[in-house]
Amino acid sequence: MTAIKPFRIAISDDILADLKSRLARTRWPEAELVDDWSQGAPLKWIKEVCAYWADGYDWRAREARLNRFDQFITEIDGLDIHFLHVRSKEPSALPLIITHGWPGSIVEFQKVIAPLTDPAAHGGNPADAFHVICPSLPGFGFSAKPTSTGWGVDRIAATWAKLMDRLGYVRYGAQGGDWGSAVTTSLGAQDAEHCAGIHITLAFNTAPKVEGEPTAEEQRALAGLKHYVDLDSGYSKQQSTRPQTLGYGLTDSPSGQAAWILEKFWAWTDCNGHPETFLTRTSCSTTSCSTGPRRRRPRPHGSTGRALASAGRRRP
Repeated sequence: MTAIKPFRIAISDDILADLKSRLARTRWPEAELVDDWSQGAPLKWIKEVCAYWADGYDWRAREARLNRFDQFITEIDGLDIHFLHVRSKEPSALPLIITHGWPGSIVEFQKVIAPLTDPAAHGGNPADAFHVICPSLPGFGFSAKPTSTGWGVDRIAATWAKLMDRLGYVRYGAQGGDWGSAVTTSLGAQDAEHCAGIHITLAFNTAPKVEGEPTAEEQRALAGLKHYVDLDSGYSKQQSTRPQTLGYGLTDSPSGQAAWILEKFWAWTDCNGHPETFLTRTSCSTTSCSTGPRRRRPRPHGSTGRALASAGRRRP
């Protein structure tokens, strides 16, 4: 069996110093010509964010918070996969693999891991406990970057199935948001023998089928879809057609990366039009990401509860 090696985040001081230097030397563009976000992330706000990133943000504290969870690296299909693996103390806990999307990471799951693995300590039922596995998508976080094409949704899902098998889980549940929803859907289809059930927060390639006069809910869905196609999908077209061209600027300029990512967090999270709320209080939650008009949105219903079916068991 391929080794599963312990992993700990340890970013060097040189990398952090380079980041601060790049932020300090940013060549800023002219300001937008409107007083809203319709032309993109406002210059004044991004400059404030980058100043905080350079001089106020404490990476070492964040690093320590992430390192409180057990982390590992294992090679699957020639690629090193990074993942959190936090076991519950409950003997009947169901293994649950949770997959993030873009523009996200395993950071999204920091606040839910403890309640999922130890529900009794958070006012819940011990019978609802999970062993939690949170892998980083290939090319994200501390997983290796693919060296060839072909690492699409189905291949990643097949890799997750191999990961769960390597961990010794014969029955498990799966959850995902954004691209994690697509991976999770594929995982459930590919590994139905072992995957007890899935929970997703985003349905891909679906549109309302309206017969007759649309209801208010259908009108909202249609308006949201039109808004995304007309005004909110340009990033996706660029990333899916010419990622290499885009990569030069995003890799070389941390302020460029911040603007590219944070504009989406502003548009897709329930910050109620105030992105500083998102930045100061929480990380992006996949359950609050959606497309549609830029206003506060209700969270999707559903949970990753025992509806995921029978509890998993580890192999002897």
